[in-house]
Amino acid sequence: MSWIWTVAGIALIALGLNEVFHTVLHPTGRGRITHLVAGTTWQLSSSLGRRGRTLAGPLAAVAVVTVWAALQIAGWTLVYLPHVPDGFAYGPEIRMGAYPAVLEAFYFSAVSMSTLGLGDTYPIDPWLRLFAPFQGLMGFALLTAAVAWFLELYPGLGRRRALALRIALIQRADTAGHLLNMEAGTSSGLLDSITADLAQVRVDLWQNAESHYFTEEAPEASLAAQLPYGMHLARLARRSPDRTVRNSGQMLEEAIDDFADVLRGRFIPRGGDATDEILREYARQHRQQPAPLGDAHEPEA
Repeated sequence: MSWIWTVAGIALIALGLNEVFHTVLHPTGRGRITHLVAGTTWQLSSSLGRRGRTLAGPLAAVAVVTVWAALQIAGWTLVYLPHVPDGFAYGPEIRMGAYPAVLEAFYFSAVSMSTLGLGDTYPIDPWLRLFAPFQGLMGFALLTAAVAWFLELYPGLGRRRALALRIALIQRADTAGHLLNMEAGTSSGLLDSITADLAQVRVDLWQNAESHYFTEEAPEASLAAQLPYGMHLARLARRSPDRTVRNSGQMLEEAIDDFADVLRGRFIPRGGDATDEILREYARQHRQQPAPLGDAHEPEA
């Protein structure tokens, strides 16, 4: 029966490594358990209001790394369990049989994963002596993967917030009120720059889906609050008599539609088919009100 524990442990180890691979290394960043943990943290934070929703992202990141480590520790615990105590040697201060076998296996697994190497318990079984060091290597690799994930996650959040702040400044300048009266090159360049930044934000969200669960308290820094105004500019530009401006407006509208498709496919499956409905639900989930569009200042085409 000991082989059952070993097989179950190897399965848990493989499951944990698969999660790390698909979250950190795979280009689409879609670890299923990782996404489930982050989404559950997001849902639980809803009961705490906007402040809780603001903390959901950091808490989700910590919870995800904890689950990665827990899967490895639990898997190696099951691998060690059939070999306790005969497959291990203990220091003179350790009382044999003082703890249940599962706790002994868990202790050695946790110490090995943390790469502490206390030396009070060590394997003497030939197979364990051969494979146990790999857990220490996995522990080091897991720490490296977590750091790499954080280093990839937070720059993307910075780009998203910078785009939101930029759109907010454009709105404060009442750009919609005189967009059609500006020089075609200026209007087109403004819209194209927003399109390029939004394309980068879409890639960041595609590669790091958990970034969706990071929210901003200030509306000016929230893309969920500011993106409807970007759509307003795009649709306004499509009414321009200049072909270049119309093309830039269409490109921006298409970029926002593509971003909404990512939201619909991963985070808002019941938000409706129209982009406007997705954007409203996006703002609602992030506890934001969409930026006012200022229709009263719209020029006539």
